[in-house]
Amino acid sequence: MSGTDKRELAALFRERLGILMARRGEPPSRFAARVGLDRSALSHFLDAASTRMPRAEALCDIARSEGVTTDWLLGLTQSAADAAAIAPAIEIEQTENGRGDTLLASWHQQAVGYKIRYVPGTIPDLLRTEAVLTYEFGAPETVKAAAKADQGRRLLAYTRRPETDMEVCMPLQTLEQLAAGTGIWTGLSEGARREQLDHMARLVEELYPTFRLFLYDSRVRFSPPYTVFGPQRAALFLGSFYLVVNSVEHIRALTRHFDMLIRAASIGPDRAAGHLRDLASR
Repeated sequence: MSGTDKRELAALFRERLGILMARRGEPPSRFAARVGLDRSALSHFLDAASTRMPRAEALCDIARSEGVTTDWLLGLTQSAADAAAIAPAIEIEQTENGRGDTLLASWHQQAVGYKIRYVPGTIPDLLRTEAVLTYEFGAPETVKAAAKADQGRRLLAYTRRPETDMEVCMPLQTLEQLAAGTGIWTGLSEGARREQLDHMARLVEELYPTFRLFLYDSRVRFSPPYTVFGPQRAALFLGSFYLVVNSVEHIRALTRHFDMLIRAASIGPDRAAGHLRDLASR
């Protein structure tokens, strides 16, 4: 790219950035914090003498946060709401007929190379045994059970990839109830419960350190089930649908919540497998 082209591109980006800031009507420092820029970086971008441009990831963060396209930010299109628009801040995705599992597979694939933060509803998908899948979702030949089993296999294969970085936070009480056969596990046989705990212990040990399990006390901290797919999106599981969060600001809020669960965890990845085996032996 020639010096002239670079100056023109920087000037177009500076103009579009100014439009977004004027639309918000907030101080530059607040705008910078909300879209994920350093205040000094924003100052460089707004400097008429500078040709500095953000990296691709920062450009996408700004676009996603402001509901525009990267093409519009770079002056390649005149419409900020054209067909290639960034996804809205919040979306609803239905989960019926296996669509939820297909979406999860797609979101995981798009987040390859980023850290995945996952709070499961019960047992993490990739750690379920066939007996627990049958107990939770019906006979293996049913559509839902088959989709869940397939999703679990895909996630397990995904987690075994060397570039994977996944953290899981779940309540101690979920595992304690599983060991005791109480709560939702009342109808599951003792043998199936022990098999599930042993299976989890083996996988948690095998997959470490690319997969790290943290256990927290749900009497102290609360969390709904959700997954943060790196900086791209977060999805809260609400039963028949996912509430999908695309804005940088909201993704960071959920990431902070997840980090709070990790800080509150009484059992970390180094002790998780041993704890699971202790529960299995009771």
